[in-house]
Amino acid sequence: MPRDANFLKENNARHMWHPMAHPAEMIANPPKIITHAEGVTLTDVDGHRVIDAVGGLWNVNLGFSCQPIKDAIAAQLSDLPYYSAFRGTTHGPAIELGYALADFFAPDGLVRSFLTSGGGDAVDTALRLARQYHKIRGQRDRIKFLSLKKGYHGTHWGGASVNGNANFRRNYEPLLPGCFHIPCPYTYRNPFGETDPARLAQLCAAALEDEIAFQGADTIAAFIMEPVLGAGGVIPPHDSFMPMVRDICARHGILLIADEVITGFGRSGAWTGSRGVGVQPDMLCFAKAVTNGYFPFGGVMVSAGVAEVFEKDETTFGMIGHGYTYSAHPVGAAAALATLPELVRHDVAANAAARGAQMLPMLAALKDRFDIAGDVRGKGLMMAVEVVSDRATKTPMDKATMGRIFEAAYASGVMLRISGHNIIMSPPLVISPAEAKRIVAGVEAGLAAA
Repeated sequence: MPRDANFLKENNARHMWHPMAHPAEMIANPPKIITHAEGVTLTDVDGHRVIDAVGGLWNVNLGFSCQPIKDAIAAQLSDLPYYSAFRGTTHGPAIELGYALADFFAPDGLVRSFLTSGGGDAVDTALRLARQYHKIRGQRDRIKFLSLKKGYHGTHWGGASVNGNANFRRNYEPLLPGCFHIPCPYTYRNPFGETDPARLAQLCAAALEDEIAFQGADTIAAFIMEPVLGAGGVIPPHDSFMPMVRDICARHGILLIADEVITGFGRSGAWTGSRGVGVQPDMLCFAKAVTNGYFPFGGVMVSAGVAEVFEKDETTFGMIGHGYTYSAHPVGAAAALATLPELVRHDVAANAAARGAQMLPMLAALKDRFDIAGDVRGKGLMMAVEVVSDRATKTPMDKATMGRIFEAAYASGVMLRISGHNIIMSPPLVISPAEAKRIVAGVEAGLAAA
């Protein structure tokens, strides 16, 4: 039997350390206790209802009431709750999902999948496969990785090493050697003092060329990037940037890994962020929305060119000595198989584009009313308001004020995500125009209370 509300409140944050939080702070300021969810609405332990403008954690693209996914999970638990996909055994859901993913990602030029337990696993898998690809081809000095400052690639050892945010690095250094970072095309803050997005994209691409020349192209395995940077503050590069990166990588024999753990499956307004700007990566990491957040699951998609190198190898270098106990978990695979057609049926990519186009001008208008709204940016249903204490100096807003913004928005009926001095919005991709308007009103309430 579940414990009552008094038990939950009394023990909140006292026995469990929360991810991405200071244990002492969680004890002093216990987190919201969410007890129920329906559609795009959450209910907390006190019965307070809020629109979830966070979408779980970028992942509940279809909302919380998608019955076909729940039914698929229940049925699979009954039929085969677990079996391994390590060499020698497999199961029906994994086979079916491999086929379905190859079909879904065909426009991206991706033909094979390696299934994992989530996004962090997927990133580490892609980094490993990138090094292995070059070893198979005899280019065994290609061990380095390049990535963007402000980029986020999870907190596994490899992902943390290519992350471009000190918050996820400093307390755990030294990290994986051979990881180097270039400036991010972030118009509000960049080392070039450039505010034109297209020109900034060119400058960052030139910085990539310079770093490749400095490191030596023949020492670099891969460049990894998010098509739209997510946890780093929702930073959409100019549409020309990723195609320039694709060209640079191709010319230098460097693999391009698209980290689409957030942007995959419609969030940026296209089915993949790469597809939205006309880029076919060599590998693509996915997770989160592939099961609508209902089951931990992820994977890496591999292009035909990369797959051919592995599959034609006749040495021991082609053997994939990597995997997870829960790789291709049958319940996760069943959940994904149920999720993919629901995403298409609801055409969530189109709704994300439409609702983003609705909300972004409304959020931008808040800059005229609130001096603390320093920057507003977004793409699809990925949006952020960067909050500053001084607009002229762009001084980041203090933590206490950001806490007041969160609480006021929550009281008004909207769950926002506060990340540093950014207000981040990533609601389910099935939100209505009226719900989108309510989310903006929640941001307004938060800023007004600052």
